[in-house]
Amino acid sequence: MEEKELKRLRRHKRIRKKVFGTPERPRLVVHRSHKNLIAQAVDDIHQRVILGVSTLSKNFLAHSLKGGSIKGAEKLGEVFAEKAKEKGITKVVFDRGGYLYHGRVKAFAEAVRKGGIAF
Repeated sequence: MEEKELKRLRRHKRIRKKVFGTPERPRLVVHRSHKNLIAQAVDDIHQRVILGVSTLSKNFLAHSLKGGSIKGAEKLGEVFAEKAKEKGITKVVFDRGGYLYHGRVKAFAEAVRKGGIAF
């Protein structure tokens, strides 16, 4: 594994010591790859993924945006917020996964907030 990725994983471990998801307020995890973005709402008490969306999912691909772009991250945030409301999720704890709160991660988070999810 690259040194850069190892540093990110160390940061993620440090963040995970503080950030914990419950069924009422799940942890919103973001994973960023070079071409795609993945987001999951996780209940850490029952160790279960409540909701997961990706730039590779059918809902997102219908919008014909690339997952590696800021516009794609914004659209994914909107899709996540819609699905979360359907599942009854209104509040989450944001876990940026060791990534900087910048670029695609920031665009995704702000789009989720605009969609009505509080964190």
